[in-house]
Amino acid sequence: MNSDTAQKRQFAVITDSTADITPAIAYAHDIDVIPLAITIDGETLDDGVLTQEEFFQRMQSAPDLPTTSQPSVGSFTEIYEKALKTAESVISIHISSKLSGTVEAARLAAEKFTGKVHVFDSLNLSWGLAWQVLDSADAAREGLSTLETLARLEKTRERVKLLVGVDSLENLRRGGRIGAVSSLLGSLLNLKVTLTVDEDGAFAPLGRSRGEKAALEYTMDWISKQMGDARSGRFAVGHALSEERAHRIAEAIKQRWDATELVVYEAGSVVATHTGTVWGVAVWPEG
Repeated sequence: MNSDTAQKRQFAVITDSTADITPAIAYAHDIDVIPLAITIDGETLDDGVLTQEEFFQRMQSAPDLPTTSQPSVGSFTEIYEKALKTAESVISIHISSKLSGTVEAARLAAEKFTGKVHVFDSLNLSWGLAWQVLDSADAAREGLSTLETLARLEKTRERVKLLVGVDSLENLRRGGRIGAVSSLLGSLLNLKVTLTVDEDGAFAPLGRSRGEKAALEYTMDWISKQMGDARSGRFAVGHALSEERAHRIAEAIKQRWDATELVVYEAGSVVATHTGTVWGVAVWPEG
């Protein structure tokens, strides 16, 4: 049966590289990923081309902080055209519009497809975005319609929360992403600072801690608040050049809650450009 006569699936799921999902996860869940780009020392590369170690080595030796850019409208148009050959519609879920122009580029491209492409602003990033993307892929496998999945996504977006812990605010300051976090600058740059992505999709300060031990205790307290009375949930712990710390957080989570899914992952180059060395926890309470 050729592609013209084969029955199309309800919808395709598309996200961008700031979801920090691996190619293996994307393939297993039938998710297409469009990369953002980094420009480092005059060279522009797709997010994911450099390993985390290679990226940090180049960032540390470059005279200027790398810059990042969203996919072009043309790139979105191409990926939507390809997806619609095998799907009736597209759900395209992306990094918060308060942190990147990716959603806007996606929406401009979507206008060419007369209601077949639905762009969803995750109001989040990294695995705060990834959990929403994976939920959409689950909905596709469960046979939900496009509209049913979009309604479900709105509820998932409200439940998924993300904490980001940075060893220094220097990259956020230099990259202009500091926003409401500016109150923590100045002499506090040497402290461990924890941030979240607020309900509007922008970075907001959570706390500041002197030393890693205090910062990780704060992280666990934050997770507890997000979990509330829930005893089980899905968790993702991310890192940039701090894998050992991420595994310590993951072990602490397993000791306190029933983790129906627990992912330890590397933050991609685009995210790490703005955070430097970092840890992160995405929490999705269940029940």
